[in-house]
Amino acid sequence: MNSFKREKMELPLSAVWLMNSIAEYKGKQELYAKQSPQILKTLLETALIESVESSNRIEGVTVEHARLKPLIIGKSKPRDRSEEEITGYRKAIELIHTKYKSLSIIPETVKELHRLCRGESWDAGKWKEKDNDIIRKYSDGHVEVIFKPVSAAKTPEMMKQLCLSYEHSISQLKYPELYAVACFVLDFLSIHPFHDGNGRVSRLLTLLALYQHRFMVGKYISLERIVEQSKETYYETLNKSSQGWHEARHDVIPWFNYFLGTVLVAYKEFEERAENIKPGRGTKTQIVTQVIERQVGEFAISEIEHECPGVSRPMIRVILEELRAKGKVEVLGIGRSARWRKCDNKT
Repeated sequence: MNSFKREKMELPLSAVWLMNSIAEYKGKQELYAKQSPQILKTLLETALIESVESSNRIEGVTVEHARLKPLIIGKSKPRDRSEEEITGYRKAIELIHTKYKSLSIIPETVKELHRLCRGESWDAGKWKEKDNDIIRKYSDGHVEVIFKPVSAAKTPEMMKQLCLSYEHSISQLKYPELYAVACFVLDFLSIHPFHDGNGRVSRLLTLLALYQHRFMVGKYISLERIVEQSKETYYETLNKSSQGWHEARHDVIPWFNYFLGTVLVAYKEFEERAENIKPGRGTKTQIVTQVIERQVGEFAISEIEHECPGVSRPMIRVILEELRAKGKVEVLGIGRSARWRKCDNKT
């Protein structure tokens, strides 16, 4: 496939540095898994909720925040199309978590991930039937076509060739593992094989491929959340690297550097959380406390709840009251609209 056609490849020093840094973090992940299983259990639950929410929200699929935890952790039944897609994405992530060693990256797997994350949609698990364009919408209402993906007629064969090219590059050690994964995802998005849901499937495939190369950080830190937080850069680098893709004259490096940066940010966050949270019953308390300490200016309980999806609102309120008793935070106002701030932020 197009990103795998280069026989000679020289990576810039920036990419080499990023890969070396990621390799160092990768070497530590098993140590944390053995020493802090309770911490990782808490991080896993939080990452699952954040990943489902962020990956769907990037594509405009949202549900009430209060419904997220019941749908993702409590296994509540979906009530509408958006909630079906939320629970479907959760099922897709769970499939990757439990079966990644035996899930070959082949067209059938790609379609199965799409079927899961599209819920009961008519196009679930089916290649696109009509040609589609990647567009940019402007505030004044006009629309610009920024990339024309592979035609619907050519999509099945192109997806077959992409999966074969990726497998060949891995089995023959043609490229560094992370470069091969980045190329695969870039080519997948350039083919754009589905009517809808391409972005979500690309993030699921990223998670699956990283797991298979033992980069497990996405299990504990949401890569989808990091992508959402850098969404403008995500689209900018993807657009840069897709120019000339059809002729195999494109430059993979902008996308590759972004991809590496996302993985590195996740590993840094993972190490920070794993080192700063002591194992035991206080794990969730310390996660909430860390989030509060990062706040600047006034904040609401709902904002803390959003950053700690694995923790209930009553527990957050209890922790805030304990911190208030210690003189570390103060409450501004009363009732549900009350806001808080750290005492050392007072002016």
